Amino acid sequence: MRKEVGYFLTTKGRIKQSLSGYYDVLVEDKEYRTRARGNFRKKKMTPVVGDWVDFKIDDNGDGYILKIYPRKNQLVRPPIANIDTAIVVSACVEPDFSPNLLDRQLVMLESNNVRPVLFFSKADLLNQEQREKFESYFNYYSKYYSCYISFENENRQNVLNNLMSDLTNEIVVVMGQTGAGKSTLLNDLKPDLSLETGKISKALSRGKHTTRKVTLLDINGVMIADTPGFSSFELLNITKDTLPLMYPDFVKYQDNCKFRGCLHLKEPKCAVKDAVNKGEILENRYINYVQFQDMLANKKVRYK
Repeated sequence: MRKEVGYFLTTKGRIKQSLSGYYDVLVEDKEYRTRARGNFRKKKMTPVVGDWVDFKIDDNGDGYILKIYPRKNQLVRPPIANIDTAIVVSACVEPDFSPNLLDRQLVMLESNNVRPVLFFSKADLLNQEQREKFESYFNYYSKYYSCYISFENENRQNVLNNLMSDLTNEIVVVMGQTGAGKSTLLNDLKPDLSLETGKISKALSRGKHTTRKVTLLDINGVMIADTPGFSSFELLNITKDTLPLMYPDFVKYQDNCKFRGCLHLKEPKCAVKDAVNKGEILENRYINYVQFQDMLANKKVRYK
């Protein structure tokens, strides 16, 4: 674990928390408060939660990060690295369920090789008509992703137990729109956390940010990141050609398209569009896909 470098002992650990320029590094069951060396700024590198790093503690007890190990993946918002799974928390109501936002989150995760797990909150607030409509969404997404929902408070604990059994030995990030219920979910998984939960703005139907730092929490042996909520997600590092590959329901049909590399837009004899017309692919999901393709087509090129 420790190795000699000059006159200092350096140690490898994982960043557990980031707040105001300080990084708490976890080594086995001990934490060390550190800061990043100035040379990282020159290299335009910023440590993030989940990073494996080398650090040292000087004679004054101050900790400094010396090296950031290569990342297997990285999310920009929330800023976190080396993630296995993301629990995407989506409220059924308050704020209103947004299939567009959910699809955008799923595309972002797929592009970063992060396994999405969907948790739908506040289902007990749905009236009968809303519930029937929402069940059609839930049943569709369940074909392609691990999905969890509790319509009645009585079976909520069983749902939570099943969710935790899906996360064995993984680094997990909890993400979603502000006010969706991320902190409530974490409190339910581990009540002694006592995380602050926020109320929904009636005017905007958006939640207030109740989490201002990124932290890895040990919940029943699973390292779960509680992260600030965000109301929108950008389609970063995705092109018009790679976007179709981010949809497992499209990939299922694409080999039957007439043209190789079909973008499922205006091409003739497209198996994906055929599946949409037959009701085999959710129409709303395809509409979102077309919108995302338009966004990518109009995205400005950045020159470094």
